[in-house]
Amino acid sequence: MKRISTALSALALGAVTFGALTLAGLGVSPASAQEKATVGIAMPTKSSARWIADGDNMVKVLKERGYNTDLQYAEDDIPNQLSQIENMVTKGAKVLVIASIDGTTLSDVLKQAHAKGIKVIAYDRLIRETPNVDYYATFDNFQVGVLQAQSLLKGLGYPENKGPFNIELFGGSPDDNNAYFFYNGAMSVLQPLIDNGTLKIPSGQTGMDKVSTLRWDGATAQARMDNLLSAYYSDKKLNGVLSPYDGLSIGILSSLKGVGYGSGGMKMPIVTGQDAEVPSVKSILAGEQYSTIFKDTRELAKVTADMVDASLSGKEVVVNDTKTYNNGVKVVPAYLLKPVVVDKSNWEAVLVGSGYYKPGQIN
Repeated sequence: MKRISTALSALALGAVTFGALTLAGLGVSPASAQEKATVGIAMPTKSSARWIADGDNMVKVLKERGYNTDLQYAEDDIPNQLSQIENMVTKGAKVLVIASIDGTTLSDVLKQAHAKGIKVIAYDRLIRETPNVDYYATFDNFQVGVLQAQSLLKGLGYPENKGPFNIELFGGSPDDNNAYFFYNGAMSVLQPLIDNGTLKIPSGQTGMDKVSTLRWDGATAQARMDNLLSAYYSDKKLNGVLSPYDGLSIGILSSLKGVGYGSGGMKMPIVTGQDAEVPSVKSILAGEQYSTIFKDTRELAKVTADMVDASLSGKEVVVNDTKTYNNGVKVVPAYLLKPVVVDKSNWEAVLVGSGYYKPGQIN
């Protein structure tokens, strides 16, 4: 009996080995051999071209690796995103990839996901106040702010031009954890120059409690810029604006142009941005917006797909940061990608040369 059992075991092992070799020979990935697990992808909104690109890239990479995908956009409606994620859990998604609208509102649904053994990957925005987030895939968000501040100073001509310079600060949405990293990164560069008088803020408005822009809304940024110009710049010129996102920059620029900046001898202030959206790249080429930050979402999609693969196969998930991103309950292991500053001098090499955009999309 023992010999028969041993022989059957050997035969089974041989069949498994043959099956694995056959799959390898056919180029079938482990994921596609596992009945194509479904990955739920929750994105915040289609109002930003950046998030559309993120969703498309995630679907493309995951499908190439043999997964089914369930991509949903919540249009910046928190209850809508909660409902979408609940449906993904109910329908049996094995992994959730979530770019949250408000990273503090998902505790209950993620508790449900954890109970079902579903892995949760926070995508670009940290999910806060819950132990049930496994990994975080993002860019170095503090460095984004550093690059924005450095670009602002470069545009102002500092240190060759000693100033002083009049600037105003804009922050991102207060319910987005990234907004604080962007702001703090920028202020790590700007604060010493504010303290020594090189940079002046005529409005006196600093700190995220005063400069944040709910939901990253461009119209809100435009209205605030209108108010700042009316209240503080009737007798002085504005030299620069720290803007953390292209969508805000467009609104800020509209306000500035509305009072004559960029024409009639009034030099356009230096305005920063982020995400390298097409309208803002065109604005840079037109001499309006000064710079933006490029974050290659194709690479972020690949990193996230690697996390999905490793999570489902029981392998070690590769991260490169285990200290920075405390969500209020735990430090979430993260993989950080490098952002790149883009201006008129390098836009073509970075954006077109990398294949991110085709020349006809910009020109």
